[in-house]
Amino acid sequence: MKVITLGHTQISEDFLNYIVESQAKDIILSEFYDFQPGVSDGVLIALAAIRECYSYKTALEVIETESKKYLGDGQKEQFRLFNHIIKSGHTSTMEHTHFTFAVEGVSRALLAQLTRHRHLSFSVQSQRYNKFSSDSRSGGFDYVVPNTVETYAQVVTFNESMKAIQGMYDALIACGLPQEDARAVLPNAACVNLVVSGNLRAWLEFYKKRKPGAGGQFEITQFAEHIKNEIIKVEPWVLDYFEMEE
Repeated sequence: MKVITLGHTQISEDFLNYIVESQAKDIILSEFYDFQPGVSDGVLIALAAIRECYSYKTALEVIETESKKYLGDGQKEQFRLFNHIIKSGHTSTMEHTHFTFAVEGVSRALLAQLTRHRHLSFSVQSQRYNKFSSDSRSGGFDYVVPNTVETYAQVVTFNESMKAIQGMYDALIACGLPQEDARAVLPNAACVNLVVSGNLRAWLEFYKKRKPGAGGQFEITQFAEHIKNEIIKVEPWVLDYFEMEE
């Protein structure tokens, strides 16, 4: 399994120029126009969205006049504000930051579980348009072995089963069956690649339901951990909310 961030929401050049000219410049940016510690695109967007709901000010005015309170030395106030928003259920304010991931080598079983999360968007490698016969460019289908396949007998039986299914698929293709129909014999273990996007609220909700210890299968709990780790690489402040208890 591989999960790589393709993109995430970032502030616009116009917004950056506004910050450069504002009284909050030194709180938000270093002399090299990098973010100060504890400041990120997502923090600024979340702060603007949250305070827009509770202030007479515009989103830009919020960033200019309230940065000192919530950023830099004011990170305790930032946590208090964001913590209140999460616990009060006003998490629509977290929907303005999006993340898109390239996902490789997960099973169709995981895909079936993942697509139940309706607020995520998917573009999935097609078994209808791609051929997975042994003599095709794909070289046959790859598969994920469940972590519960442990004993020698289980490993041999599972791998032999996958080999037999590959043989059935090859035979159906060889006798002229369209690949869109031959795919009916492919297993839930068959690997698939996809691109998946969602806003921060959707990913927090996904993680709450699929994290280790929440009752999910091993593969999707590992996927949930990959997603969390990718998000906190670019938005470290979100870690607190992934780990927040009910």
